Amino acid sequence: MDKAANVQKVLNATISSLTTVIPIKFEVLSPSMIKQPYEQREISVLIGLIGNMKGRLIVEPTHTTIGKIGQAMFGMNIEGEMAESFTGELGNMIAGNLCTILEKESLTLDISPPTVLTGNTKFFGFQQAFKIPVKFEDGELLNLLLTIDEER
Repeated sequence: MDKAANVQKVLNATISSLTTVIPIKFEVLSPSMIKQPYEQREISVLIGLIGNMKGRLIVEPTHTTIGKIGQAMFGMNIEGEMAESFTGELGNMIAGNLCTILEKESLTLDISPPTVLTGNTKFFGFQQAFKIPVKFEDGELLNLLLTIDEER
């Protein structure tokens, strides 16, 4: 299977995973290619992907979005240190579900433990990434970034 087909499978499975995990209505906007550095706004979770392809999944919500997702999932407001912890767990749920979906497509990926980053942070260390903006009904955006590492 070629790299482009694998990338397309991962992108489709990422969107499918997000739909399964997040119980709030949203619209997936058009993906775009970005180059480094990528500058996050508030908070994100980075999860390494390894297996049939190698890369990283970065889920970048806002604190407001994390609060609303927590409210929808658990019936309680998520803020402070709990928001940071939940952001990591949300990334873990999305990436874990992504791997399960891809297994059915004969693409095997394993994930690393989540790394939560807070504040205004720049990401380096990738040549290109796919950015998938997700817009919620209240106008809040969650960005998904998928970096694909070059095979050596």
